[in-house]
Amino acid sequence: MSTTVEAAVEVAEAEAETEAEAAAVRTLAPPAVRTPAPAPGRAPAASVALRALRVLRAVALRSAAILALLGLWEAAPRLGLVDATFLPPVSEVAKAWWELLGNGQLAEHSKASLARSFGGFGIAVAVAVPLGLLIGWYRPVAALLGPLLEVFRNTAALALLPVFVLLLGIGETSKVSIVVYACVWPILLNTISAVGNADPTLVKLARSMDLSTPKLFQKVILPASVPVIFTGIRLAGAVSILVLVAAEMIGAKAGLGYLINASQFNFAIPQMYAGIVTISAIGLAFNQVLVAIERRLSTWRVPS
Repeated sequence: MSTTVEAAVEVAEAEAETEAEAAAVRTLAPPAVRTPAPAPGRAPAASVALRALRVLRAVALRSAAILALLGLWEAAPRLGLVDATFLPPVSEVAKAWWELLGNGQLAEHSKASLARSFGGFGIAVAVAVPLGLLIGWYRPVAALLGPLLEVFRNTAALALLPVFVLLLGIGETSKVSIVVYACVWPILLNTISAVGNADPTLVKLARSMDLSTPKLFQKVILPASVPVIFTGIRLAGAVSILVLVAAEMIGAKAGLGYLINASQFNFAIPQMYAGIVTISAIGLAFNQVLVAIERRLSTWRVPS
């Protein structure tokens, strides 16, 4: 018994000596050098520079074709490749655009065109989207209105412009109405296609969960249709501006179409091209706004 106790005491003394030596080593050892962690919320300078470089590279890549076109436009008339009377250099067009902006004509004509274009476009969206959802969801309605839609969808809006002018006059009503007619068809047809071509797997899965018909339409059909519907809306946005310009060339006293037509008759060619460039810029900006709205309404989609 005494032997066992003595052995235990010796083991305890050995462990105590080991702990004491380890403590002495830790006391005499120099403190470890630690790399300070970066301040929260601050990216390293190299990362910021790399991100800025990527942004500049993307901007340069997307702008290269436009800059090349502008350079060709400037050089071709000055080198005699085309007649500068009918295609002036882009610098002269920019000067004419700045003069129109300075004297207020550009703002006046743009305001008149935008009011007509956006007014007709808004009415077309308000009418075509609900009607397209109704036709795409209810087959009896599609069977009833299908033949009528096929007749009118193949009739060009500009071909009916004289009819609108005869029935509604040469005022604002005829111009807005022709825009509405032209914009309705891309939105309506894309909406019908979106609802009719909804993923059948999702529909079956939703029905297996005992969703009611209104809930099925709200939770499955409508969100899945948003991308295709907005394709039609974006097409209608471009059509609203193009058709309006043609309508303004007949019986209008203000608007970008009137500006282009009047500049042509007065042989003010730089002003004519300035109006055309303004229309292109408005169409591009309008399309970007619609793309941003589409992304906002399609946040459920998995990015590719």
